[in-house]
Parts: sequence; structure tokens; C-alpha cells
Amino acid sequence: MTWTTRYGASPSQIDMMGTDDLRDEFLMPGLWATGEARFVYTHVDRMIVGGIVPKSKPIAIGDGAEVGTETFFQAREAGIANLSGGNGSITVDGEAFPLAPRDILYVGRGAKDVTLASDDAADPAQFYLNSVPAGADHPHRLITRAESKPVTMGDDSKSNKRTLRMYIHPEVAPSCLLLMGITDPAPGSVWNTMPPHLHERRMEAYFYFDMSDDDRVMHFMGRPENTRHLVVASGDGVLSPAWSIHMGAGTGPYSFVWGMTGENQVYQDVDPVPVKDLK
Repeated sequence: MTWTTRYGASPSQIDMMGTDDLRDEFLMPGLWATGEARFVYTHVDRMIVGGIVPKSKPIAIGDGAEVGTETFFQAREAGIANLSGGNGSITVDGEAFPLAPRDILYVGRGAKDVTLASDDAADPAQFYLNSVPAGADHPHRLITRAESKPVTMGDDSKSNKRTLRMYIHPEVAPSCLLLMGITDPAPGSVWNTMPPHLHERRMEAYFYFDMSDDDRVMHFMGRPENTRHLVVASGDGVLSPAWSIHMGAGTGPYSFVWGMTGENQVYQDVDPVPVKDLK
């Protein structure tokens, strides 16, 4: 298991950042590596982002040494999605949960032993994790794709039609502070969020997947009057601080996971930014 750290930055600091600096602070590249677990600890609301791809051997994430607690989940909750590849399973304190692609397991505070495994080493499951500090206990729960809540929005004529699926959300599966879901742009649409918006009371992490090797997403960030961009490949994550807009356009088909934490779980607590006001 490997760990890296991101410390976050203020809006004024991005003026001094070149491409490499911006990527070093906000991009989390190559989170999926077969047979490995790669975690990123960010000081932005203490979120942890991880990619776990078990092959022939299961991978355990119960140790809390990197977060200063006896076990990883002693003061944390998490959502773990099986996104691509084959079927897999997650065992939490002896209880096994089978995950097909596009299923998400909510792991509540207090779990001690969490182990991830692939059903077939030749076609390993590709897991993705969002974990945040938690101040309340909620039961572990598997949310299948069929149990998620789909919301379709956008317009074909503006290339921004998309279906957002809520998984860890008060309307589907409760948590303390974590929100998590998956969004798929419709065929022919490229924009994943339109209009762009801010939510000053919540940060967000994006994880892009199901892209070809030749395609990229142009992920836009920064203050509305001072925008920047990141060029993102499949298997890369992006940190979006509360002060930053976020929207992206792909050069080909793609999907992404969104994970949020902050002061509330009100999905509509956002401030839209008219496109004409962007600079």
C-alpha cells in the first residue's frame, strides 16, 4: 500500500502555479495499479482517495497507522466502488459483500477488518475509495447499481446531457458526512457539469474512468473569474476545493465518480456560475 499527501492551496496561489505545480497539488494520477492499493491523503477536509486492484491475493485496509488511529475506520466512514473489470467482494469484520461493476459499499465508522478481493485474478475488480472523518455510526450497506437513484439532466443540443446516480446520499443510503455517486454523460455529450458551480460548504473529489487510452478530459477549476485546467486520463482523480468551480469536457466517452464532504449533505446547496461570467 502506498500513500501520498496533498496539502491544498488558496485561490491566490494558483496564479503562481505552472502546469506541473497545478497537477502536483490537485491531480491524483494513476490510482489503479494491478495488485496494489494507492491512497492519497488530502488536507482538504481530510478526505482520503484510493484505488485498490486486488489480483491473486486480497488487499486489507484495516491498519490506521497513516491516519493516527488504531484502525483505518476508527473515526472514518467510506464508500468503496467496484467500477471496472470483473466482479469482486469486500469483507467487513467477517461479513462478505459481493460487488459487481458499478456497485458501491458503504463502510461505517468502527469497522475493524476490511479486505478487498477479486473473483478472477485474470479479470480483477477495480475498486475506488472515498473516505472522510465521521462523527456518527451508520451500518455498512451494499448499494447496487439498481438501488441507486438516477437523475437525468442537461440538454442534447448543448452536449451536456448526463445521468447522475446517487448511491451514498440521504435519499438512498445514509452516512455521516460522505456523499458519493457516479455520473455518465449521454452518448454524444461531452460536458459533465453545466453550468459550473461552487459549493463553499463542501469539497469534492472526482475520479475519471471508462476512457480510452487516447482520450482525455479537460477538467476546469479555479475561481470563476480566474480559471485553470487539468488534462486528465482514465484512472486519474482530481481534488476540487470548496472555493473552486468544477466542470469538464471529454474528447471521447467517459464516466466519473463524485465524492463530497463538508458542512451538510444538501445536494442543492450550490451557487451556479453563468458561463458568460467565466474568465
